[in-house]
Amino acid sequence: MNGQIPLENKVVKIVINKDKPPRELIYSLTKKDFVVQTFRGSGAGGQNRNKRDTAVRIIHQASGARGESCEERSQAQNKKTAFRRLIASGKFKLWHAKVCYEFSKKKTVEQEVDEWMVPKFIKTEVKGPTGKWITASEEDLKKENLYNGN
Repeated sequence: MNGQIPLENKVVKIVINKDKPPRELIYSLTKKDFVVQTFRGSGAGGQNRNKRDTAVRIIHQASGARGESCEERSQAQNKKTAFRRLIASGKFKLWHAKVCYEFSKKKTVEQEVDEWMVPKFIKTEVKGPTGKWITASEEDLKKENLYNGN
C-alpha cells in the first residue's frame, strides 16, 4: 500500500515495504509472570489515599525486577506507571537481553529439517515381491525403476 497524505502544504509519502520479513514473536509475558501487590500510599492525598490501596508494586519473578508507584490517586494509573518503571529497570533490561540472546541461538524449524533431511537419516522402504516391506537403498530403487530422482 503506497499513498500520499497532504499535511499542511507538505506531501508525506507512505511506503510499505512488502519485501521486509514480518517480525517474529520471540517470547511473551503474561500476568502469571508478574506479582502485583497493592498497598496504601503514604503522604498527602486525603481520605482516598488513606483508606484505599491505590499504591502498586509489580515484581517480575524471573528477573527480580520491580516497579512501584504511589503518586496517582487511582490504582489503575499507578499500575501503568509501576509497569513502565519495571520495564525501564536495569534488571529487566538485562533479563530481556539474555532471553533474546538465547532465542537467537536456537535454530528455526526449517534449519532443523534441513539438517535431518540428509540421505543417512532417511530410511526408504518398498513393498517386496512377497508383499512385505523391505528396506531399500537408492541403488536398489534405481535398479527396480522405482526411484524418481527427487
